[in-house]
Amino acid sequence: MNSRPLLLLMLLGSLVTIPRAICSPTEEADNRLKKAVGEVVTIAAHAPDRKTLSEQVKPVLEGILSFETMTRRAIGPGWRQFTPAQQQEATGLFTTLIIRTYTAKFTPGELPVETFKTASTPSPGRVEVPTTSSYNGSSYDVVYRLEESEGWKITDVVIEGVSMIANYRTQFDAEFTQGGANAVIKALNHSLSSSQ
Repeated sequence: MNSRPLLLLMLLGSLVTIPRAICSPTEEADNRLKKAVGEVVTIAAHAPDRKTLSEQVKPVLEGILSFETMTRRAIGPGWRQFTPAQQQEATGLFTTLIIRTYTAKFTPGELPVETFKTASTPSPGRVEVPTTSSYNGSSYDVVYRLEESEGWKITDVVIEGVSMIANYRTQFDAEFTQGGANAVIKALNHSLSSSQ
């Protein structure tokens, strides 16, 4: 009996890979968010102080938050009147402000508990993940809004029904109306200096 066809079949079989389970976009975004939150909580558990915490969570937050999109939306229509250099500066300042504001809410050694609820897809390429965040005896309803752009990234956070982006937009609109891009950048610098 010629064993050649059997050998060929065995070799071909060894080249076939079984595809892993394909996640839906909602599951993919949900899993990515849970992983990032887990990383932040792990860092917070071991950070000796807020400055260290801020430095250590920065790469995690830069990986899960779309700071450029958030900055552009927080500034609103005036963003188009910023020069590329001003856009870059505003994004850098806004990134630092968000990270500093976020980490200021942590007390080193005390960990938040995030309870994830069922994620939804309000439109293609967008996922909302509702959670309840418990920390220091208080609970808050938080909705993370993620969009698919080079991987799933957070583009807004809604805390107790208030959109972080809409909140900043109100502030930046007033600054922009009074003094354009320079006024917005000055306001960002002022917010950073007062949050140290």
